Amino acid sequence: MRHLLSAADLDAGTANALLDTAERLKEALLGREVRKLPTLRGRTVVTMFYESSTRTRASFEIAGKWMSADVVNVSASGSAVSKGESLRDTALTLAAMGTDCVILRHPASGAAHRMSEWVGAHVVNAGDGMHEHPTQALLDAATLRERLGSLEGRRVTIVGDVLHSRVARSNVALLHTLGARVHLVAPPTLLPTGVTAWPVTIGHDLDAALPGSDAVMTLRVQEERMHGGFFPSAREYAIGYGLSEPRAARLPEHAVVLHPGPMLRGMEISAAVADSSRAAITSQVSNGVHVRMAVLYHLLASQEEES
Repeated sequence: MRHLLSAADLDAGTANALLDTAERLKEALLGREVRKLPTLRGRTVVTMFYESSTRTRASFEIAGKWMSADVVNVSASGSAVSKGESLRDTALTLAAMGTDCVILRHPASGAAHRMSEWVGAHVVNAGDGMHEHPTQALLDAATLRERLGSLEGRRVTIVGDVLHSRVARSNVALLHTLGARVHLVAPPTLLPTGVTAWPVTIGHDLDAALPGSDAVMTLRVQEERMHGGFFPSAREYAIGYGLSEPRAARLPEHAVVLHPGPMLRGMEISAAVADSSRAAITSQVSNGVHVRMAVLYHLLASQEEES
């Protein structure tokens, strides 16, 4: 694996290898007073975030540091980007400094792919516009495997703002690859053009979808990407598509609730459901560190160890 740009680039073997590695790394660190592995000593990892982030940025930094890499954080507001420097010139600058891996989040779809063409370093897409977020899909899959076992034949319902969600796009691709059945539930205004060609089923009635779901993932409503009225009000959205306690009660006993965060409590999901035992939201965050450790390992260390 040279780069991780899209969940669609992962076949079942590679995806499962990443998930298995994440599981082994999690076990290796369990109970350690000092959570440190020497695996990436001498490697330099740069996180370059053109959009704000808490979970993704921090978990990549922790993942790199737990594997003994030198991690450098660069924000757009505190770099030459604020002076007008182009993405290409920034990429070439980082490459000239001897960077081994660039973790990029950018508001433009395809930005990570372009960077991979300009630098010799490995590139990880940490979210590009409304396009993809492959490591989020991997950590979601890791959490579902942890709670449900095999994903083969499992039905995962994704509800909410599919139109603007790179998380939804990556999850659809990866879950399909791993054998799960994906069902999308959203208002017609929050479904993208061409969604009927995706390997999913589509509906608008959340109540009808829940009893047959092994997992439900509520998406963040991305108001910062909305220009115009996509639904009447936050209250109307919550009534139609919010995961409330009465709705969660319609799920099978074993079903899992996920959310990529940050959550709009009371609108996308009720506080009671988000904090319930069936919710795996904090597990997603902790699994995110181990999954991103696995990604860095496969990019920077696995080929060397094999040789």
